[in-house]
Amino acid sequence: MKNIVTTLVLSSVLLFSSCQSDFLDLDPLDTQTEASYFKTPSDFKAASNNFYNKMVSWRAVDGSNIYNFMDFGTDLTSLSQDEGRGNAVAPISDIYWRNPYKYIRDNNILLKAAAQYQGNQADIAQYVAAAKFFRAWHHFFLLKRYGGVPIVTTVVDINDEVLYGKRNSRYEVMNQILKDLSEAIPDLPLEQNISSADKGHLSKWAAEAFKARVLLYEATWEKYVGTTTDGDGVTTGAGSEGAASNTTAYLEEVITLAKDVMSNGGYQLWNYNSQLNNNSMYYLFNLEDAGSNPAGLDKSTNKEFILYNKYDFGLLQGGINLSHTVGTRLAPSRKFMDLFLCTDGLPVNKSPLFQGYVKVGDEYKNRDYRLNAYFNDPTTDAAPASGAVKLFGPGGDSGSGYTNRKFRAYKYGTYRAANTESADYPQIRLAEVYLMYAEALYELNGTITDAQLNESVNLIRQRAGLPALTNAFVLANNLNMLDEIRRERAIELFGENSRYDDLKRWGIAEQVLNEPILGSVVQGTDYEGNTAIYKPASYPYGELSVTTGKGNLRALLLDPVANRNFQRKNYLFPIATTQMQLNTKLLQNPGY
Repeated sequence: MKNIVTTLVLSSVLLFSSCQSDFLDLDPLDTQTEASYFKTPSDFKAASNNFYNKMVSWRAVDGSNIYNFMDFGTDLTSLSQDEGRGNAVAPISDIYWRNPYKYIRDNNILLKAAAQYQGNQADIAQYVAAAKFFRAWHHFFLLKRYGGVPIVTTVVDINDEVLYGKRNSRYEVMNQILKDLSEAIPDLPLEQNISSADKGHLSKWAAEAFKARVLLYEATWEKYVGTTTDGDGVTTGAGSEGAASNTTAYLEEVITLAKDVMSNGGYQLWNYNSQLNNNSMYYLFNLEDAGSNPAGLDKSTNKEFILYNKYDFGLLQGGINLSHTVGTRLAPSRKFMDLFLCTDGLPVNKSPLFQGYVKVGDEYKNRDYRLNAYFNDPTTDAAPASGAVKLFGPGGDSGSGYTNRKFRAYKYGTYRAANTESADYPQIRLAEVYLMYAEALYELNGTITDAQLNESVNLIRQRAGLPALTNAFVLANNLNMLDEIRRERAIELFGENSRYDDLKRWGIAEQVLNEPILGSVVQGTDYEGNTAIYKPASYPYGELSVTTGKGNLRALLLDPVANRNFQRKNYLFPIATTQMQLNTKLLQNPGY
């Protein structure tokens, strides 16, 4: 931890023009100290604006990479990677440990300056609240990744004890996160009161939605994972100091916060299905100007994003070759393709509407609109035509038989070339709030009413072309309500940095991530025996019989069980060896 200070240059802030402030991609000046800088409310505003581009989003900051946070390699995707296989090892250095502490230092600099400010505290309250929010944001990032970590709430120098002390437990870190958020929320503006020039800045509703996310994460972690990843705090891990039974209280607050955002935030799901051929969930994620979709809609129509990073083709492009990358890295697995319901609301193994797999486009018919929005052929905007997909080996766009277009630019290559995609990046959106509300209710009570479903999950299902989820429907079709709520979360938040977190906090990651990864069904399809479109010898693991919507059928085996060894230790990442050398009281997480 010593290099949290020793490798940092003192951060000041950038005064910026009105057009730049809309996009919050601001770099600090290196010519002023904080003591000489914070003189007026405008100085505090400028400083707080620099916080926004420290959230991981499209454009890389300080070496961060959004592709580390799009859930590549989960059970829902066809391409594997080390995280999903359980192959993490302690790195020499780690920007995802170092960067958050650098950002927390900037938050603390503003808070220290605010405590010394001689003007009216009300004039800077919003910016103080932003500093507390982002301090909580970065501590939560660290907690999810490493468990308990050192809490830093002051502007530390080389002699501060925190640099050489033990890790705080996850429960102590959580208490600090919740304290910061509780103090921030009252001083943040309502979304309705944020001027058009300042859109993208924090609102009260964004802070409430984030606090609900934090509480749901920790409530379910404590319920399903408990102290199993803590270590004893003596030889390994951060220990369990302060552990208590908070699940009930946390879930109750999730419900209260989510309900407030839902009822009073003024947000609404972005649903233009009638104008976009039921593809709202494709165009929402590449929404730019009127040229980004056939209906001529622009970002002003989007009332769904609650907290987001702003981008613009003229002022701040994404710059990460997004459209090309997500095509392969988010190509769906066999499991995910079968997870989408049919339009009668039934799973593929229960619905008479499911058309099977004989023709390549059959499984796309009569399905949840999101399946087509995500996985239709990006060039035709339709399900793949027979013979269009060739299975000539894993790793390519069609190596699994599927490709993804969520986050892919409209008319990629013409309307938007590589690296110029400029859709806003959603950190929190209304659909997630609906999902948190429903999940918290069920986790708390073991039940959820039809009325509560109608004000949350069923609004999402309506956009997806699905009938309402009701208790009677679940009972009549031998379904499980919690499974259906979790299904909605998996599908709706696909690729939005949710899946790994969810599998871990539900305590099922070892089970789910050690399953084999499969691609297209081969048995009984047009692929079988047709070497013009399928070359079996190109697939090193061959085929495997798997349960599908039409019984047990052979499908492409892309990653076998033998390659996968995800364990409870992998719920947390290891701490970099350099950090442990600098502070010998930092103990490695259990199992590494």
